[in-house]
Amino acid sequence: MAVRTETASLRRPSPALRWVRENLFNNWYNSVLTVIFGALFIWVGFSLLRWVFFRAEWEIVRVNLTLFMVGRFPRDELARIWVSNYMIVGAIGLMAGAATASAAAAAKEAGLPFVQSKLQDLIQRFWPVLLLVAALLQFSRTWTPTIMTVGMVVIGVAARFAGLHLPRVIRRYAWVLVALLLIGAYGALVWFGGFGWDDWGGLHLTLFVTVAGIILAFPLGLLFALGRRSTLPLVRLLSVTYIEFIRGVPLITLLLMGAFALKFLLPPGMDLSLVSRLVVAIMLFTAAYVAENVRGGLQAVPKGQTEAGQALGLPAWKVMRLIVLPQALRAVIPAMVGQFISLFKDTSLLVVVGVFELLAVSSIANNQPEFLGKGLAEVTLPFVAVIYWVGAYTMSRESRRLEKKLGVGER
Repeated sequence: MAVRTETASLRRPSPALRWVRENLFNNWYNSVLTVIFGALFIWVGFSLLRWVFFRAEWEIVRVNLTLFMVGRFPRDELARIWVSNYMIVGAIGLMAGAATASAAAAAKEAGLPFVQSKLQDLIQRFWPVLLLVAALLQFSRTWTPTIMTVGMVVIGVAARFAGLHLPRVIRRYAWVLVALLLIGAYGALVWFGGFGWDDWGGLHLTLFVTVAGIILAFPLGLLFALGRRSTLPLVRLLSVTYIEFIRGVPLITLLLMGAFALKFLLPPGMDLSLVSRLVVAIMLFTAAYVAENVRGGLQAVPKGQTEAGQALGLPAWKVMRLIVLPQALRAVIPAMVGQFISLFKDTSLLVVVGVFELLAVSSIANNQPEFLGKGLAEVTLPFVAVIYWVGAYTMSRESRRLEKKLGVGER
């Protein structure tokens, strides 16, 4: 009997093989399509790997790696960028540790391997970023970036550990320390004889414009969404006018206005740098779309939710803040993150107004005398495209993770 059971278990196909049979080879035409597309996938993959490892001339990226990362930031002041990065990583680690301290304590009481599971979770979530960092370090000609990157990892882990073990009373105010670290990260770049935004460039400037645009556009868009639903006619009219006008204008038009016209509209004595004016244009553009996304979420909240809050005696602003708005923002997470991904990719339009962002760096590298006329755009443009893809894909994965955590689309 035992021998027969063992023989039956050996004949039973594995779950992976069973899935292949049921989904790829369940009938003759699916089998043919599987073979055709499988062969095509293998051919494309082989050709791509051969181009990446044997045919592509990556010397242009290796020589201009610093240019791609920080643009024309003074090379003798790169220590400022590393200090700023350390502070940012420390702030992220501290915030992540403080946010997951309760979960870590519960897992410890249950005897679960919280640290190990979190490490695996981080690798699964951010593997594109980790691969990109590893590839960039391979292009580096010195050991300094590798050592400094390892130092950033150590700082991040230490900050997360500190956030996990903060006393509960102090943990409630961890955001104050995080804010101070972020302010210090900015100050390390611009204070004490530092360099303003116009001296930044490359990936550094692209990420800064993206983060600044998101942080500034979200609250502004939220206000316009609430203003569009206001019972005050003037507030509603101004909100609708702004949203519809901005959504009807291409982003490139606003960038040109920010670069060349906005400075003439500023009060006397007030002078904003070029990047500051462009950030304002991006903020205004993105806020209009954020407002429409939030308005759609507000309309999706059943009216009974508002009536229930009013029945409890809550004032209108508390009903909106505690009941309606959380449900509305939860419902529009996919659309909101999609808009932020578009913002990240739209930063490439800054090249039109002469800003030294990531796409502009690839053009400058191709026009260097030692690489001019060699047609190396087939190397620099895919390199830039991979960087954009890693950023967009990571934001998309985090969006799906947040949706699943909050149960978006579930009842």
